[in-house]
Amino acid sequence: MNPKFSPVLIAVAAFLFAYEITVAQTFSTAEQAYASYFEEVRVAEKQGFDLWNRDMYGPILLVNPSTRQVYSNFPDGGGALNRDGDVYTGHLPEDINIANTKVHWNGREWAMVMLPLPDNKQDRINLLAHELFHVAQPALGFHGYSPDNNQLDEKDGRIYLRLELEALRQALEATSASDMKRHVADALTFREYRYQLYPGARTSENLLELNEGMAEYTGAMIAGRDRNEALYHFEKSINDFVRFPTYVRSFAYVTTPTYGYLLSTIDKYWNKDISGGTDLTDYFIHAFGASVPTDLKAAVAQMEDRYDGEAIIAEETAREAARRRLLLHYTSDFVEKPHLILKFESMKISFDPRNLVPLGNNGTVYPTIRVTDNWGILNVENGALMSPKWDMIIVSMPTKIDGGNISGDGWTLTLDSRYTLVRDNMGNYRLAGR
Repeated sequence: MNPKFSPVLIAVAAFLFAYEITVAQTFSTAEQAYASYFEEVRVAEKQGFDLWNRDMYGPILLVNPSTRQVYSNFPDGGGALNRDGDVYTGHLPEDINIANTKVHWNGREWAMVMLPLPDNKQDRINLLAHELFHVAQPALGFHGYSPDNNQLDEKDGRIYLRLELEALRQALEATSASDMKRHVADALTFREYRYQLYPGARTSENLLELNEGMAEYTGAMIAGRDRNEALYHFEKSINDFVRFPTYVRSFAYVTTPTYGYLLSTIDKYWNKDISGGTDLTDYFIHAFGASVPTDLKAAVAQMEDRYDGEAIIAEETAREAARRRLLLHYTSDFVEKPHLILKFESMKISFDPRNLVPLGNNGTVYPTIRVTDNWGILNVENGALMSPKWDMIIVSMPTKIDGGNISGDGWTLTLDSRYTLVRDNMGNYRLAGR
């Protein structure tokens, strides 16, 4: 069974599918700009009430990652934010990780979003509404499950996900309802074959799609794009996604929203049928009236050419060779050679879900990650190994220890004064209390 992680503890970094995120400052002050953006999403949430029979507008923290400066639409419960015109401003403490996520801070549940926001209004509302959904999702019956899907870093897992997405892209371009449904049925056939190859994938992928997928679908629908804008948005999302380094935690941001948008052209409020226990694949099969062949292997062999299968297979075969070399490198650094082991006590993390590298039974490598815990703050820019149980993180051997300031290849650790590092009989460093 996949573990459940609270969104309060796990902050997943933003990915905006290559939106341009420069902010055009046409306002006299940043505060006025952010007040305007809060009003945009407030109006959009009100207009989108019928999507969930709920206005999900609520407390938002806009955070500058460089300065930790905060702009909010609500006061906090601890007096850390001061009113400045139509917004509240302050400074986010160092022990709070900055990411696009839901966070509990100073007496409130917040939708935290990193600055700068997208310049495009619909993209901006999309992002804010996604995070507001995460604040509201417990009341809607959705849970914060965020499992890794390591099969999507393997060659066949990636091939049949990419073929599924290519079929969805062609469904978006279809000029008739019948053609759209035919491409969707092909997409679902590729998906079912992937589940046949990786039996556990049905459960683990579904959990992430119910969490991040439904949040992104909500954001996309609240954004208020017209038909042409929506088609451009979803097709661009697919095209941008396939260039991500890895797919293990990022696929749900594009699969569920695309199926959902296509289904909304048939049943506008299909999402109201969905709960935290829905099997989305089965639901989509029935909702689209799709017929999935019983001989999946033969079916996908016949379908691959329709969806650029030869090029996709060639690209993924080349990538697999490079992936195997990378796995050898990471296994050497984090398993075979001496390293530093940091056991979690009360961790909070933020990371980029686009670049994770599964390392088999040893866990998953997070190329960039920030961890705060009782023992201090860890910043990683060149890889760290998260254990399968999420009870510890491993970085390469320290190269410099200067009191509480410790560093290694691509990482730094600011150690709390109550802790120190000791060597064990294997030559690894571990935490110890003073």
